[in-house]
Amino acid sequence: MSDYKNLICERKGFIATVTFNRPRKMNALDSATLEEIETVAHSFRDDPETRVVVFTGTGKHFSSGADLSPEVQPIDANANLALRRRRARIGERAINAIYAMDQITIAAWNGGALGGGACLTTAMDFRIGADDCFMQYPEIEIGVNLMWKSLPLITHLAGPAKAKRLVAGGERIYAEELLSWGILDALVPHDDLIVTAMNWAERYADLSPIPQQMIKQSVNAIASALDSAVMHMDVDQNLFSASTEDRQEAIRSYLAKTKPTFTGN
Repeated sequence: MSDYKNLICERKGFIATVTFNRPRKMNALDSATLEEIETVAHSFRDDPETRVVVFTGTGKHFSSGADLSPEVQPIDANANLALRRRRARIGERAINAIYAMDQITIAAWNGGALGGGACLTTAMDFRIGADDCFMQYPEIEIGVNLMWKSLPLITHLAGPAKAKRLVAGGERIYAEELLSWGILDALVPHDDLIVTAMNWAERYADLSPIPQQMIKQSVNAIASALDSAVMHMDVDQNLFSASTEDRQEAIRSYLAKTKPTFTGN
């Protein structure tokens, strides 16, 4: 299949595997990687052979979320606000592209899925977790809200109270609890992760693809009927919260490893 800089995409029979491949960055999501994720998800639209796509991460972690490395510049930091609003939707586009895939999607979840990485797992149909996996939405700790149209996805899986603990509280939740909360569909030893994910993939690949894909689309439509209506302004909320004094305090304390003092400004 097509070559990517930050992904590895392979297909065998009816099953494809997409591997996030930035292990030195813990598979962090910069703009280029998000664009590749959107592209690879769209590449399956005209693929009549692939019935299941397994996503996983190279190295210790599934994905550490947005790339906050000092050398990574904010998207179009010098552009006017109108353009920044549009460009800030790259993460949303990647999530929507995965969620809208016809094929069954499975996260083979190794290590951490943080922020945007957690958003990716919740956009997939099933999540198989290794015993070292964990989830956290650290956006609240750096003074911004969760965007990428992903708040409804974790709410559908975990329910309102647990979604608030994760997103409003920034709690880090580990494998056993992820399973008990219904976020994971199965939990296995780390060494069995890929084998188990492929066994799930083979089961779904052996079923009739047309009704299966229609059922998937219908279930998603039922579950997410109001998602876009509720979350249509999450980019604007993020741009607003990123402009506050509290955001600057959050970044300062994060880099200095000190406790922030928030004022509500």
